[in-house]
Amino acid sequence: MRIGFFPGSFDPITNGHADILSGALGLFDRVVVGIGTHPGKAPLFSFEERVALIGELAATLPDAAGRVDVRAFSGLTVTAAGEAGATIIIRGLRDGTDFDYEMQLAGMNGVLQSAIRTVFLPASPETRPITGTLVRQIARLGGDVSPFVPAFVARKLTQKFAS
Repeated sequence: MRIGFFPGSFDPITNGHADILSGALGLFDRVVVGIGTHPGKAPLFSFEERVALIGELAATLPDAAGRVDVRAFSGLTVTAAGEAGATIIIRGLRDGTDFDYEMQLAGMNGVLQSAIRTVFLPASPETRPITGTLVRQIARLGGDVSPFVPAFVARKLTQKFAS
């Protein structure tokens, strides 16, 4: 079984994440979505909320049923990938800046665990400008985030900032 590990904060999950997850499902039998947690950071959405949003997204993707798992990790991504049984780390690329940074990470991860490789999936043109940080900023300021996130995520963002 080919298992891919798709790491990120997913705070919130965006259409860009959906694009990469969909592409990963075309390459792997199973995709483990690894939600990185950091004790020094306070995410907008709790781990449990992010798991629920990822599950809701996966339910909308063709052929995703039973093929997407979600788990938390707090250490090295490459270690978490190995613990999940993955041999591939999946990384989305939006532009050349992402590529340069991700190449460095892939190289370091390859030294740490040579059995785990990194695969880059290019973002589709319509999702390239999307970042979770910008989505949170737009939502915090009362802007319309519906072009950047699934409808159920837009509703959750509105609820978060309405209170």
